[in-house]
Amino acid sequence: MENTEALNRFLAGIERRAFRMARFATADDDEALDLVQDAMLGFVRRYACKCEEEWSPLFYRTLQSRIIDWHRRTVVRNRLRGWFGGAGGDSDEGADPLENVADVNAPDPGRHLTNRELGGAIERALRKLPLRQRQAFLLRSWEGLDVAQTALAMGCSDGSVKTHYSRAVHTLRHLLKEYRS
Repeated sequence: MENTEALNRFLAGIERRAFRMARFATADDDEALDLVQDAMLGFVRRYACKCEEEWSPLFYRTLQSRIIDWHRRTVVRNRLRGWFGGAGGDSDEGADPLENVADVNAPDPGRHLTNRELGGAIERALRKLPLRQRQAFLLRSWEGLDVAQTALAMGCSDGSVKTHYSRAVHTLRHLLKEYRS
């Protein structure tokens, strides 16, 4: 019972960050939600019995595995669409019209616009990173995992984590140089 409560707290505390991480990888809310839910279920099935200190890197390893699988499936799906002449996208699904409605509760529209532009630039820059660099950056910087935990989550060596992270930081600095003060 106590382990179940701790597991529920852990998953509740990690779900938003995991969703954003999956969203960066997929650029689709529905796909990201599916990946996070699948990762959570797989994590609970395989690692619920592990000690609490091990949960974070194990969960992220599970999530990263699901993201890599999603990328592989997407490549195959897109290749098949290309061979069979599929468009690759649903043209009847438009943007959400509510996204264009102004938020009357926003205290400073100029600041909100600047933050939104910066957030969009960061998201675009993260998407430009190769998958392994993006994983290393998000796990180290966003999740605060140390090198060893990140290596466990990514299934690689400590040296690989350091290399991927360093390259990601340099690339992001270059891509976001206009936003630096």
